[in-house]
Amino acid sequence: MTSERISEKKSQRLLLCSISITIIGLTMSCSTTPHPLTGPSPGAATPEDGAKPPIAEAIPHKTDVHGVVLIDDYFWMRDRNDPRVRSYLEAENRYTEAVMRHTSKLQDTLYREMKSRIKETDLSVPVRVDDYWYYTRTEEGKQYWSLCRRRGSLQGAEEVLLDVNKLAEGTEFFSIGSLAVSPDHQLLAYSFDQTGDEQYTLRIKKLATGELLPDVIDKIDGAIEWANDNRTLFYVVQDKARRPYRVLRHELSQSGADPIVYQEDDERFFVSLSKSKSKKYIFVELGSQVTSEVRFLDADAPTGELRVFRPRIQGVEYRIAHHTDWFYVVSNEGAKNFKLMKTRVTDLSPQSWQQVIAHRLEVKLDRIEMFRHHMVVYQRKGGLRSIEVWSLQSGRRHDIEFDEPVYAAFGGSNPEFDSTVLRFTYTSLVTPRSVFDYDMETRKRELKKQQEVLGGYDSSRYRSERVFATATDGTRIPISLVYRTDMRRSGGNPCLLIGYGAYGVSIDPHFVSTRLSLLDRGFIYAIVHIRGGGEMGRQWYEDGKLLMKKNTFTDFIAAMEHLIGQGYTSSEELAIQGGSAGGLLIGAVVNMRPDLMKAAVVHVPFVDVINTMLDASIPLTVIEYEEWGNPNQKEYFDYIRSYSPYDNVAARDYPHLLITAGLNDPRVQYWEPAKWTAKLRAMKTDSNRLLLKTNMGAGHRGASGRYNRLHERAFDFAFILDVLGLGG
Repeated sequence: MTSERISEKKSQRLLLCSISITIIGLTMSCSTTPHPLTGPSPGAATPEDGAKPPIAEAIPHKTDVHGVVLIDDYFWMRDRNDPRVRSYLEAENRYTEAVMRHTSKLQDTLYREMKSRIKETDLSVPVRVDDYWYYTRTEEGKQYWSLCRRRGSLQGAEEVLLDVNKLAEGTEFFSIGSLAVSPDHQLLAYSFDQTGDEQYTLRIKKLATGELLPDVIDKIDGAIEWANDNRTLFYVVQDKARRPYRVLRHELSQSGADPIVYQEDDERFFVSLSKSKSKKYIFVELGSQVTSEVRFLDADAPTGELRVFRPRIQGVEYRIAHHTDWFYVVSNEGAKNFKLMKTRVTDLSPQSWQQVIAHRLEVKLDRIEMFRHHMVVYQRKGGLRSIEVWSLQSGRRHDIEFDEPVYAAFGGSNPEFDSTVLRFTYTSLVTPRSVFDYDMETRKRELKKQQEVLGGYDSSRYRSERVFATATDGTRIPISLVYRTDMRRSGGNPCLLIGYGAYGVSIDPHFVSTRLSLLDRGFIYAIVHIRGGGEMGRQWYEDGKLLMKKNTFTDFIAAMEHLIGQGYTSSEELAIQGGSAGGLLIGAVVNMRPDLMKAAVVHVPFVDVINTMLDASIPLTVIEYEEWGNPNQKEYFDYIRSYSPYDNVAARDYPHLLITAGLNDPRVQYWEPAKWTAKLRAMKTDSNRLLLKTNMGAGHRGASGRYNRLHERAFDFAFILDVLGLGG
């Protein structure tokens, strides 16, 4: 399992998350007692209507760790059953609303701009699976999509398999976890979440009649895979700490408890499911941040033996793919940037493995995709994605060429094993999302669809480039930029700089139409590819984790200094943004160099690092010891404490801050941003805005409906524009 795969499946403090939709192997991607509130904090901005910021009561809580006494004045906020907690969060929401009320017209303008650019009634590119064409459809005015299909040809009658708008009626939040159509195309299994806590309910629908089967399974992890008998499916459930740890097998309409197929007792490991494109095997994938193991089951024999491909070895990650008589293995054993091996299905012993692609220092092998006659290799070269196609018959190989200097290319929905056509998606900071079908034999590509940007979008009006900042240790840090072609490096351009820098996850330069509302107001939009991410290979990730985590923060600071020093922007025009683990980044940076930016937007930030990582009862803590370190060991305790944003708040000036939280967030608990806000409000010495906005009915991802998400983005942009003096 590659590091990216591990990050997608198990790193839980990610901000960027996507729906997992599987169609027989096709992934589509309390009381209201008032809390004691006093007057405004020192220097806090007061809106015109006189609203005052709430002040959280300081109740010291002492913890002795390694002989160090930690005092946490806001520890009490962890108790969501304490009526004071909800009262405080609601008071902060009222204050945020009051402070931002004067921007309501700006928010509405931004929302209407964003909405006007999207094609509200639209179809995804249909994907063929056997004799069916599957696609999703959106309709004007509706928050969610519908899953549809046509049989035989695209001119056939449309079947609406699932209308998510109907499922979501009467709910504040609704999210689909997985969709899985049975191999015979007669049944649809789907999972959904109605609170944002990422615990899903599984239902099964008979597609011929629309009837829901009586089978209902609550609190699953989301992933679903069908066996080939069309009546058995596998799913994953979580333990008390919200760790996916157990695979169960369900037979339709069976009575009694579902049998356990596998249980993972090591708290460092998460369990996930997948199915080979050949439809031959069900894979049970087990992974920590640095180690993996795969077990597999014949999909034609769902009650059969679950076999271990290779027992786990600490520090060794691998992932397997099936092709006829062979298993192909992407592994980092003795290969930091991963290598490709293969072995016969009948002989799994490592000594029989054959090398296909050797390890390369300059190229990171991310993953492979197998077709009957071709293999597709997804890699990173020089920080950019590349796609290489191999002929399994001739051995010839070639790269798919891309012209822009800054871009992203991703594998698309390719469920058919017996196909010579690869579907992939291409995008850049100026090129809307474009879906191509690529003939791997003739090397011809066909544009199937490009995201329509309404309102006359003209990519020639914008320019993207990649520049490099120099870190404190001399490392060159890439920054991807996009701006209007009339931009001049005069030091007076407003700029929004974003970063993440954790789990080996990369922020690839892709097109987002909402971003135009900033670009058309003269903004530079910048992404800094800091260490801790995976853009520049595995070493890039390792150089920004554990006892080297501070490289992530100083890299970001170097990027700010570079953009200011080169005249792209100034500290008075610079806003920064990050979320989740990227919120940790922003929290650390505003402690270290608050003078370099005017404003910061921080979504669901992981900022109470030392307290969270000391508490193994909190969901997701143990698995993250291999990312941040275990503070029960003094070396890691001292290091984490030295940068943890919450623990390093001080009596100093801070930039304008907008902080968000989700009450039902299982990844970054609501109390982390709440405690951080309370401590900042008590200690900061400036008069800049400090706003906390908690979604009381959602989790880590925020609002679920597409229009609701646009409102959230408009709010963020209005905050940035207003504090930069551009809200008029």
